[in-house]
Amino acid sequence: EGEAQHYCPIPKGCPTQISGRLEHYISRKAMDIMGMGSETVQLFAQKGLVYTPADLHTLTYDQLIELEGFKEKSVNNILDGIQQSKNVPFERVLFALGIRHIGATVAKKLAQHFKSIDALRLATKEQIIEVEGMGEVIADQLVSYFKDPDNLNLIQSLEHSGVQLKIDESTAIETVESSITGAKIVVSGVFSKYSRNEIKALIEQYGAQNVGSISGKTTYVVAGEGMGPSKLEKANKLGITILSEDEFLEKIGWTEEEAENKNKAPKKEKSKKINNINLTLLIKKN
Repeated sequence: EGEAQHYCPIPKGCPTQISGRLEHYISRKAMDIMGMGSETVQLFAQKGLVYTPADLHTLTYDQLIELEGFKEKSVNNILDGIQQSKNVPFERVLFALGIRHIGATVAKKLAQHFKSIDALRLATKEQIIEVEGMGEVIADQLVSYFKDPDNLNLIQSLEHSGVQLKIDESTAIETVESSITGAKIVVSGVFSKYSRNEIKALIEQYGAQNVGSISGKTTYVVAGEGMGPSKLEKANKLGITILSEDEFLEKIGWTEEEAENKNKAPKKEKSKKINNINLTLLIKKN
């Protein structure tokens, strides 16, 4: 699921672990820092410029321009990428921390539930387990992580750097009450009108929850072309309703025809964005 895999029995000074944490932090699903790759962060670590992810945010032009092979353009690209990463939403920052067992999906659920790193830090094991999809292993790991002074120092340094450690309520999207509100939905296959991410964004906008696997708790499966036969068989066996792309859109009352005829977009705002997807473009698509 994308969680960091760099663990070793040596304490935190293990070179492989240091490089692994940094590589995970800058990766596309995490902070997505442009202009920087694994070789770059390894070099920074070797030169003693960075030890923790927070150190990346303290790098300066004068430090980087002195490195062999680094020209003005590449240095500025790296610094611009670091600066832009401050806009990365909290859920991805939480994933970027590289906490064991906290993949991208788990990080998103935790961020949506607790809203801030401070609230998550203060949460008890029991409170964490109450979150959908969380178990004792994840709860124990989180409690342990936030007891470590080094991790708390890292979070404090990231906060001082301007990294997003809470959900920006000013940009948060309020859900729309609909016939799927409260449902747990699995999206599978390839769709002709919208991408999987667009379908998932609409699911969240209309008050339902995206889940990764089919179980007895699943309400619907939105099935596109190429849905795996094992998933289809399991859904049928459990009696789960399977929706096509059009059936899903009709269920939320948002077919393309209706959108055009009623000049309608979710929340009555044509320019509203869901997870960086412009709904105006979705309505006009195809």
